[in-house]
Amino acid sequence: MELTGIRKTVFLDRYARKGPDGKPVESSPEEMWDRVARAIAEVEEPDRREVWERRFRQALEGFKFVPGGRILAGAGTGNKVTYYNCYVIPSPEDSRKGIMDNVSLMVEIMSRGGGVGVNLSTLRPRGTYVKGVNGTASGPVSWAEVYSTATGSVIQGGSRRGALMLMLDDDHPDIEEFITVKRDLTKITNANLSVCISDAFMEAVQQDLPWDLKWNGKVYKTVRARDLWELICESAWASGEPGVVFMERVNKRSNTWYCETINCVNPCGEQPLGPWGVCNLGAINLAAFVQDGELDLEGLRETVGVAVRFLDNVIDATEYFFPENEKAQRYGIRRIGLGTMGLADMLIKLGVRYGSEKAFEVCDQVYRLIRDEAYRASALLAQEKGPFPLFDREKYLQGWFIQRLPEDIRQLIAQHGIRNGFLLTQAPTGTTSLLAGVSSGIEPVFAFSFKRTDRTGTHIVYHELYQKWLDEHPGEPVPDYFVSADQLTPEEHVRMQAVIQQYVDASISKTVNAPREHTVDQVRTLYRLAYELGCKGITYYRDGSREGVLHKLDDGEKGRQGKGAAQGAQGDAAAGAGAGPETGGAGEPQQPAAVAVTGAPGTTVGLQVTWGQIRPIERPSKLNGFTVRRTTPLGNLYLTLNTFNGYPFELFAQIGKAGSDVAAFTEAIARLVSLAFRAGIDPHEVVEQLRGIGGSRSVGFGPNRVLSVPDAIAQFLDDYLAGKIERDPVDEVAAGQLTVFPGDPAQEAREVVAAARAGQGAAAADEPAGGTGAGPAGDAGTGLQGAGGAAGNGAARTDGVTAGGQALAAGGTAGHGRQGAAPITGGNGRELSMNLCPECGSHALVHEEGCSKCLACGYSEC
Repeated sequence: MELTGIRKTVFLDRYARKGPDGKPVESSPEEMWDRVARAIAEVEEPDRREVWERRFRQALEGFKFVPGGRILAGAGTGNKVTYYNCYVIPSPEDSRKGIMDNVSLMVEIMSRGGGVGVNLSTLRPRGTYVKGVNGTASGPVSWAEVYSTATGSVIQGGSRRGALMLMLDDDHPDIEEFITVKRDLTKITNANLSVCISDAFMEAVQQDLPWDLKWNGKVYKTVRARDLWELICESAWASGEPGVVFMERVNKRSNTWYCETINCVNPCGEQPLGPWGVCNLGAINLAAFVQDGELDLEGLRETVGVAVRFLDNVIDATEYFFPENEKAQRYGIRRIGLGTMGLADMLIKLGVRYGSEKAFEVCDQVYRLIRDEAYRASALLAQEKGPFPLFDREKYLQGWFIQRLPEDIRQLIAQHGIRNGFLLTQAPTGTTSLLAGVSSGIEPVFAFSFKRTDRTGTHIVYHELYQKWLDEHPGEPVPDYFVSADQLTPEEHVRMQAVIQQYVDASISKTVNAPREHTVDQVRTLYRLAYELGCKGITYYRDGSREGVLHKLDDGEKGRQGKGAAQGAQGDAAAGAGAGPETGGAGEPQQPAAVAVTGAPGTTVGLQVTWGQIRPIERPSKLNGFTVRRTTPLGNLYLTLNTFNGYPFELFAQIGKAGSDVAAFTEAIARLVSLAFRAGIDPHEVVEQLRGIGGSRSVGFGPNRVLSVPDAIAQFLDDYLAGKIERDPVDEVAAGQLTVFPGDPAQEAREVVAAARAGQGAAAADEPAGGTGAGPAGDAGTGLQGAGGAAGNGAARTDGVTAGGQALAAGGTAGHGRQGAAPITGGNGRELSMNLCPECGSHALVHEEGCSKCLACGYSEC
């Protein structure tokens, strides 16, 4: 099979076996399939290895069955690596040593490429007295930042940070803080957060009952259950987090309810696991079983059986770095996670619209078959190799899920036992589905086109099935079964998940995409629907919800939105009858006042100021400067700062590939920063406007954390002004203590602006709306506020409006808008938000299956 484009890139970069020099020594998937099949068959009895190597190889052929990425990359390479993707570790002991030991364990797992989930409910709430130190506890949310920071410091495979899930029970006293913490997108940036929801809590919400928040049996606070539920829904609407896991339902419906208590899930949420549990994943490619518009059910049935044996063999073939994992998995439950990919593509091939009643019927048929054949195969495998060590025939057959199996399969289990305690899940298949060339997991197609950037430029890339249809039906209307994620209602997303959940013994990783205009009330209804339909959890993402920090306006901000600031944005021209001499009367526009400014004695000011219009200083023919490199979430940023007598005069910034949007946005920021410097704006104010702007990810930790490209620029300038960067010898002025030199236009420009601000007059800030105008000085102040102040304040705002309530034309957009990709509009007119990929710079970073991944190069954050 010859792979091209993104499939070839993903194969060579991630899954082909590498030589000592790090270069691929496999050039085709056939070589990979041979290697993997042979390695996984090695655990069979010697006289059966050849048979099962052949059968495994047949299942892998054509990507019909796609094992987890760790298996494809590691099996048969000779490297001592684990084939497991994710882990759940025990909750930390409630002590400083217990917490740090837990963090250390997490880091060790992440350093080997594993994602980690941990429930922090064992930690005492904030403010609790701590014996021995005469102090109080900081609480689990504060410690969550420690886990997040440690995660951010672990680079896996040289390219991505670790993956972390943090959970808290719904009755922990700090649950309100936990729910709302990520409304500030600078907090706990390297972890997903989810709340463990109990049936009792859902009942309290339904009946509007009080809800006790307690720890170690002591009630710390009682709240209204509906208020807490509302807080969850508001936060999910605002920031996409926390997710919700119906943990009591997970335990009540657990196959191993009698031998393990589950209190956490893996980072993507599809595997509820007990302490030391692991994810052992593989996926059936459903699109591969559609031929000429018909489902090959017999082929699917056979492949499911082979895949179950394959994943069971993985348990014995893999390396274990912690004996506790081996005890819980190999000598405990022998959990496997067989799922699917290519569901959306299968439906397209069948001519069925994702989310329709017909799609529900097809999914019911397909996933019922997968469930039955998986359990049948595991029971027959138990007959051959024995059941999982913790199998208890009587108790296992009492399980909620087991009781819903067909009677003949239950009889097989009663007779032979079952080889695997759990068998089915729906995991993210980000890069493996890109490798197979099909849609991801059970998700709909995110978009049928996206922008990809490479060394030849930017191209529109079309989904393969969509392109094929367009080629075969030129000029015809596109059928409704080409439906993208944005064209589905959130309810359709949830109903598809619920149909599949019926036939999955673990859980499902899926993102419920919602439009930007979706409301909190609709989120509340959606979450209730997920619970009532039997889902075990829900991950919600509202388009645009992570573009900035949502915050509640304090009284001062509300005031600025009203009378005082409205004058700043709109001017005092219509303020009343007491206008100064430059005005033409009440309600008429005032003429801008010219101001004469003198510099130091004997000098000429290279600047003219008319209120509302500042002419920047002309650039000298020669300036001195230096270049530094800074790391950002979007790649390496190269910054060149040129100075004039030590004063920052102009900034050049370069990132990404020439012609990419991230390069254009960065250049635009640098140009505006340069303009501010040449206009005499205090560089500290530039720093304040750019500092803290957050995107969808960050790099570094602690004081070195970089939230975005603008934040990186702010940190660089701040370091320069604080004297932390070694200067060129020609620089004569210490940063932050700029001395006036004769003929120093930068200093004179600063004086001009300072004089202008001083002359704004009290009216601009204090005069009630509709009051008396302030005359020329006040007019000048409001003019400057409209041109500079509004834009400046807008850059720091997150609500996208000016103080006067009008839409920001420049300040708000440039100031807090995330550096996203040019959107591609779906069929219903809504815009699909795709971010810029930090690895390849393409407009193709999407959020699905609870994770961000690039459709163009295969980059994944999970």
